[in-house]
Amino acid sequence: MQRVQPHKFIDLKESSQEGEEQERATGVGRRRFLAGIGAGAVALGARVALGAEAMGPIAPPSTVSTPPRDFGPNAAPNVYFWDADIIAVDPSFYGLAQPNTPIQRLWTGAMWMEGPAWNSEGRYLVWSDIPNNRQLRWMEDDGHVSVFRMPSNNSNGNMFDYQGRQLTCEHLTRRVVRYELDGSITLIADSYKGKRLNSPNDIVPHPDGSIWFTDPPYGAQLYEGTPDPAGGKSNKLGKLNNKVGQPLGVSDARQELPTQVYRWDPSGRLDAVIVDDKVPNPNGLCFSPDFKKLYVSSTGPAGKGDIHVLDVGSDNKLSNQKVWSDMHVDGVHCGPDGFRCDVFGNLWCASNAGRAVGYSGVTVWSPEAKLLGRIRLPEVCGNVTFGGAKRNRLFMASSQSLYAVYTATQGASPG
Repeated sequence: MQRVQPHKFIDLKESSQEGEEQERATGVGRRRFLAGIGAGAVALGARVALGAEAMGPIAPPSTVSTPPRDFGPNAAPNVYFWDADIIAVDPSFYGLAQPNTPIQRLWTGAMWMEGPAWNSEGRYLVWSDIPNNRQLRWMEDDGHVSVFRMPSNNSNGNMFDYQGRQLTCEHLTRRVVRYELDGSITLIADSYKGKRLNSPNDIVPHPDGSIWFTDPPYGAQLYEGTPDPAGGKSNKLGKLNNKVGQPLGVSDARQELPTQVYRWDPSGRLDAVIVDDKVPNPNGLCFSPDFKKLYVSSTGPAGKGDIHVLDVGSDNKLSNQKVWSDMHVDGVHCGPDGFRCDVFGNLWCASNAGRAVGYSGVTVWSPEAKLLGRIRLPEVCGNVTFGGAKRNRLFMASSQSLYAVYTATQGASPG
């Protein structure tokens, strides 16, 4: 008759020592094996073996977990007090992030998204799907998404001014327009000193009625606009047919100006306030809440991948330009694009970390350029804005998808 061996309780310390000895002996140890099958499976296995009480709660799924986290509307509820992908780097971030709220994917289906802008009166978000040549709208009441404008002239940045009118930067037509409340369209700017603009990108209104915008060259490409005519900067060899698929006349202009930042005055005057590539390829921009500082990001192959800050004088002249941040986190370059200030002056910056999984999304910085926190997304984030009924919801336009998360602060700009 076979004897039944009594149950053996495993000494975890002893087991760990045995595993380390085996790893040293064979080179393929328990730790390496566990890493191979994934941290989630390890946590679950340990929880089953030792009991939930011994291990505590399983770490919630995150954008860097295996399998990847599901952000969509049919995803499992996020039952953890802090969303796993909202990371406080500095303790002060606990006062800015909302603890008991999840990051949500509201919609997906674009090609490349930019320019989210919140309309407080209509309670909707507008943004640009640049390659698809359209603007989309998300309605807060039922989450419905529909085409808002098509064609949009490959629009990029959008904003609502202090009178509730939509401002839009158009790549294809190299201009800035304003949609009036009666449905008409006003041309704000399409040229400077007789030369056509490059491709206006991001835009912000000022309480004095002026409009400030950046003018990098990104619209001079097939994907987001139209190349220059043969011999131009984006079509030097003339191999690209810049007229294919375009309305008559829109492809005639070529890049003539350096990349600059402009201020349009209500009188109609247009001034270059950051001139001659002083911020190479200026992209995102926003004012501090008191309008005494202007922040501008420098992006793209010709840019620096950083953010500059300048003082705004009473005469609207800019001075004391300096690099505000090189946008590196843990040695990873979290390339900035668009960003917005909250009412405390913190910058919520879109992050493009390329293939550095877990660093794309949003980085949050104090006015002194101290990193406060991060919001991890599974896609590169191009632009952000605050909205919602209380202006405390951060909308994140990220590659193909629209994400949102509630915060404990409010956006400083109108939309």
